[in-house]
Amino acid sequence: MSSAQANPARRWFLVKASAAAAAGLALGGEIAHPLAAAAQSTPPAPAQSGTQLFTAAALHSDIAALEANPGNETIVDSNTFTIALTVETNKAAKEFEWHEGRDHIFQILSGSTMIEVGGTPKNARNVRPGEWLAPESMNAEKISLSPGDMLIIRRGTPHRRTTTGSVTLMLISPQ
Repeated sequence: MSSAQANPARRWFLVKASAAAAAGLALGGEIAHPLAAAAQSTPPAPAQSGTQLFTAAALHSDIAALEANPGNETIVDSNTFTIALTVETNKAAKEFEWHEGRDHIFQILSGSTMIEVGGTPKNARNVRPGEWLAPESMNAEKISLSPGDMLIIRRGTPHRRTTTGSVTLMLISPQ
């Protein structure tokens, strides 16, 4: 039996010593490498535009405006993602759509909607680079969404939304 097996405290010390050595630290909390010390004493510069706050009050105001005049409002449009607020009443998409270069994340804020997803598109046509439409998609699955539900639709997946009544949703589209 080794001394580490006989003494659990020694076994724990060996685990901590290995981890500390891998991180370039001494066990007493001292920094073992001079470059690591310099890195620890200088915090990274903050991102100049790395955040964007949407307060609840601002979002509620945007939603109230959309409820008065249903439609979409894009609140973020960047080269990495888009976020849109949507309010719709009694609306049905005529065709399935799918995208080669972006996903969809639906978050239902109020109301409900039904989304048909997947299947095999019939009579598909390319309407813009990477954007497709088809009047039907054989064997598509119907998913009902209610407040609080979130649905992720991966790029290349046919989908079509039908709203009976009204729905308020947030659509996040990573590019």
